[in-house]
Amino acid sequence: MLKIFSVKFDNSDSSLLIEAEVDFDHFEQFAEPLALAMDCEIKERQWGADRHQWRLMFEGTGLVMHYEFYGNICWIKPERPQDGEVIEYLAALIKPLAQARA
Repeated sequence: MLKIFSVKFDNSDSSLLIEAEVDFDHFEQFAEPLALAMDCEIKERQWGADRHQWRLMFEGTGLVMHYEFYGNICWIKPERPQDGEVIEYLAALIKPLAQARA
């Protein structure tokens, strides 16, 4: 189950900050449902010792989803800075999924 606690659009950085329950070793259990909720196609998956980086596509707009283990932070940015309005739209789309921490 997708457990999102908060979704924030950072206008200054054109990024979507997502606070969620994420298991680094099973990142796909978080990222795949999130991509589906945003109606994004997963194009590429990369990971390293402490970071995941996935390329997504939303209606022709390239996005990059990042997750950093040590900061426990997930964020999504457009590949092109001029596509910031897409990130703002996606924020509005997934904000209803956010739930209060138990």
